[in-house]
Amino acid sequence: MASSSMKMALWTRNALIRGVRPQMQTAAGIRFMSSKVQETDAEFDARYEAFFNRKDIDGWEIRKAMQDLARMDLVPEPTIVAAALRACRRVNDYSLTTRFLEVVKFKCGSKQDEIWPYMLQEIRPTLDELGISTPEELGYDKPELALPNPYEIH
Repeated sequence: MASSSMKMALWTRNALIRGVRPQMQTAAGIRFMSSKVQETDAEFDARYEAFFNRKDIDGWEIRKAMQDLARMDLVPEPTIVAAALRACRRVNDYSLTTRFLEVVKFKCGSKQDEIWPYMLQEIRPTLDELGISTPEELGYDKPELALPNPYEIH
């Protein structure tokens, strides 16, 4: 072992004395991270609307698309929400409509007082058409078995 490290040290010393520089290996190709074409908001909305409006969509695909939307840093447009609700009713999954509305409400975040009423106003015709109740109308905004806070009793 000592002899191989000594050989390397001598080779490096001799290379430096002669002015030989070690060659850097270059990559065959360089990735340009910004070369991806950016999708506009209208194209994004149209893509998700078209996905949810497919006639052959099944429950798994609806859940997958909803999960993808939930992972993004955005609140989906009312048109996307309406298309998703129609897809849920096409596959006869009422509980999924309620869960999706809960997710959309949660995604409103700190602006819930501003965004959620607007969302309900925009999707109200779809909710009435499909016979879907909001989580508030179902009583899901109030805990069913909650105990009073012991620090606020007295």
